[in-house]
Amino acid sequence: MQVSVLLKEKLQHPKIYLSRLALWALSTWIGTFVLCGRLSLSSHFPYFLRFSQISLHKREQILLSWSSSYISLLRLLFTAAKIFTLLIFFTQVNEKEENVSWKAIGYCGPDPNFKNKKRSGERRDQEDSSEDDMSEPLYKGIINLYQPRQIIFDKLEKLGFSVSIPHSKTPKMKSFNPSFVIKCDAVVVGSGSGGGVIAGVLAKAGYKVLVLEKGSYFSKKDLTLLEGQAMDQMYLGHGILATENMDILLLAGSTVGGGSTINWSASFRTPAHIMKEWSEDYSLKLFESKLYQEALDIVCQKMGVQSEIKEEGFNNMILRKGCQNLGFPVENVPRNSPSDHYCGWCCLGCKDGKKKDTTETWLVDLVDSGNGAILPECEAIRVVHKRNDKVTGRRSIAVGVAFEFQHRGVKEIGLVESEVTVIACGALCTPALLKRSGLKNPNIGKNLHVHPVIMGWGYFPDTPSSDVIWPEADKKSYKGGILTAMSKVTVNPEDSGHNAIIQTPALHPGMFASLFPWSSGLEFKTKMRNFSRTTHIFALARDKGSGTVTNPSTISYKFDNADEENLKKGLERVLRILAAAGAEEIGTHHGRGKTLKVKEASLEELEKFVKEESSRPVKNLSTSICSAHQMGSCRMGVDSSSSAVDSKAETWEVERLFVADSSVFPTALGVNPMVTIQAISYCTAQSVIEVLGRKTYI
Repeated sequence: MQVSVLLKEKLQHPKIYLSRLALWALSTWIGTFVLCGRLSLSSHFPYFLRFSQISLHKREQILLSWSSSYISLLRLLFTAAKIFTLLIFFTQVNEKEENVSWKAIGYCGPDPNFKNKKRSGERRDQEDSSEDDMSEPLYKGIINLYQPRQIIFDKLEKLGFSVSIPHSKTPKMKSFNPSFVIKCDAVVVGSGSGGGVIAGVLAKAGYKVLVLEKGSYFSKKDLTLLEGQAMDQMYLGHGILATENMDILLLAGSTVGGGSTINWSASFRTPAHIMKEWSEDYSLKLFESKLYQEALDIVCQKMGVQSEIKEEGFNNMILRKGCQNLGFPVENVPRNSPSDHYCGWCCLGCKDGKKKDTTETWLVDLVDSGNGAILPECEAIRVVHKRNDKVTGRRSIAVGVAFEFQHRGVKEIGLVESEVTVIACGALCTPALLKRSGLKNPNIGKNLHVHPVIMGWGYFPDTPSSDVIWPEADKKSYKGGILTAMSKVTVNPEDSGHNAIIQTPALHPGMFASLFPWSSGLEFKTKMRNFSRTTHIFALARDKGSGTVTNPSTISYKFDNADEENLKKGLERVLRILAAAGAEEIGTHHGRGKTLKVKEASLEELEKFVKEESSRPVKNLSTSICSAHQMGSCRMGVDSSSSAVDSKAETWEVERLFVADSSVFPTALGVNPMVTIQAISYCTAQSVIEVLGRKTYI
């Protein structure tokens, strides 16, 4: 039932109709024969079987044939069926918030140390759900538009915003008829590492700032730390977002705080070689400026970035030990959380606020200033701009944003009129909004980079095969700091950068099952029983390949040969690290890949295995490649022919329309991008303040 709801109501993908068509076809004998061939035939009347009538063994054979079929649509069908079915099975819960499989796989569910009083997914009865806990730092600034209209207006006016109800259709909106109009100095669309920073800076500088956020707001007491609910409610596309052929699975935040709310805490300053490249090769002098260095210092201080670790979790212990045993470089990951933050659930929201995302930092500045408000569950549908009467080289000037929201079960339109408009929807959503707003620059939506990721896994049993159990039996793959250790893969020591980085992911049962190779039901069950002691380590490439974003559900991407080679080199190192750390068994996500019992293998057998498995084509993975970083789709530059925004992040076509998110990156970054997004956005805020004609805020 939940799979059908997912396919019918939630997923938006250009080929989702094929999944629906395939399911219908498999319910008929002729459709089953077309999709399954001779394996669907019976030696007894009526000879032709529906899929549900075929034996379990033959159904497994059919699924495996789809996974490696030369027909791309059958491979797509296998991938979709695997992800949808396994993700839902391992994340669905009963009324006690338990899953029937969790005990068998050694998963405790939500963090047992986290005691909450309420669960999300239920609209509270209070007039404003943000005001029933005064300890929440954003409670004064969250304004939910499902409340009675007068309460909304009173709160906005109390904060100094002008609110009016138009008596007739405003000519600015053409076919739109807004229910109300809010006037402010700046409207910011998006509340993550880009929008949150620029909103906080502008509000603290004395400007009236309104933040529109497509996602919902979850206070700490509203968090469930349930994987299924969190992905459904806090991730873009309900956590199931992929390229057109489902070859890359994309994870992006869609909640107040954006990606900073559900990311893994990694807080890398912009690498020196990247700043040099962007400054010299792309003529963007911002990145060699004193302002940018100050911005890096300010955002790292604001987030409390530090690199100490008091206790390391299962996955990172293995990564570190394997690197040390092999003599590979390994270093601590700087994080925007304290040294004692031992939490594996931060990808589902931070339960105690120790991770300093924008809801604990810049958005608090916005609210505390008394100059800002955040409107969750409001989707911007168009930037409003009018003819520019001044001679500036831009054809029009932004005057606000039209947005859609739900009020008493009915969709309505609101309008924000502003002096400056900032779009910070992320690299997957910003291009679509700009295009809907009539911008024609051909670079909008192009040059998408995704930091492609491939993984290797190792099993470390917690039952004694010797006198020593390592890691200790109480260590589990889903507990502890998600990212605390990393290793860089550099093929040429003379290069200023690196070819790939080695890190560890956050994989709770649903995502683990969706990504893990499947060859039969019995084998998969065996592997899932090892879930809590199976570590994953991934290789991430700074991609030269790129893609195109039409909208968040229509994304294409093409690999560069160099990216595939770098991923292979990274995967080779991952397998060596897992073996050197003491794994009993290792493997990859390749569809026809093998596994190796390390302790039973000779050095020659291990070497052969590593070479063979890491040299397999990346395109033959049995599951999607992953991406948690998307960037570059509205890249910054000095020429409108090769970029979407100028060096101050203002669009070439529309004056006073700025972009402040990872989409402005000129190239892929090569490391986790949060600090770079915030630093660029901080600098963009200075440009906005200059436009607004006030003293620059530092």
